[in-house]
Amino acid sequence: MITWEEAVEQLRRDPAQAELVLSCYYDDPLRGAAERFAASEEWAALQSWLPPRGRVLELGAGRGITSWAFAKAGWEVTALEPDPSEVVGAGAIRSLAAETGVTIEVVESWGETLPFAEGSFELVYGRAVFHHARDLEAFCAEAFRVLRPGGRLILTREHVLSLEKDLDRFLAQHPLHRLYGGEAAYTLDRYLGAIRAAGFATVRTSGPKSSPVNYFPESSAGVDAALKERRAKRIGRIRAFLGGWSASIREEEAALWEAKMKVPGRLYSFIAERGVGS
Repeated sequence: MITWEEAVEQLRRDPAQAELVLSCYYDDPLRGAAERFAASEEWAALQSWLPPRGRVLELGAGRGITSWAFAKAGWEVTALEPDPSEVVGAGAIRSLAAETGVTIEVVESWGETLPFAEGSFELVYGRAVFHHARDLEAFCAEAFRVLRPGGRLILTREHVLSLEKDLDRFLAQHPLHRLYGGEAAYTLDRYLGAIRAAGFATVRTSGPKSSPVNYFPESSAGVDAALKERRAKRIGRIRAFLGGWSASIREEEAALWEAKMKVPGRLYSFIAERGVGS
């Protein structure tokens, strides 16, 4: 196996993976990738899940594109990234911040052992990082500890399995796992169990077709068209036309679609609250 940095570099050299490189924001210049993320439907949709601006800790910040977007939006940002890489790690985040004049505190550490005092942040955020945790329970317990009472944990784009036995099939088809061997996926119950065990008061989930946070780089227009077509086939085109289209109908159709999805590795997000009195 090769390192994470080497795996990304190899992916970038493969013309057949050009679209994947762009959708994962692995392209250079890094500033351009960060600006593209900040203008994406994913980032716009995430705004409705966020608490009022304050201190945010991004876990597993990678190249820093989300930390950069938070900083540009007025948050006080700490980016946690254990990999020192200048391409995909802490070095890249520092370079991006310096080039663009944005303030991002970079800390090279792991999510299971956070070097911060209890109640330090209004928001703990992770994009496609929870499934990489070496210990899901410790990861969530530490996130809970460093959140202020009433704070929020948001973990987006996490690989979900229907059954644990589906893991090997997911890993076999993952383009980066074949190179560096660092991917993972869990059932919804496994993720939710770890979050709830940490003490979070409420936990909400968002499924693969419910929000651009999960289905990006698919567009909202494309997903909505597919949802409308599924509804027309389910209840008939005339009834679908007469019934119109609304946010509640869209939510219903997305939930029905998600209930039937069995593809290993489909993406879910989790929004959890630390109780005010906890």
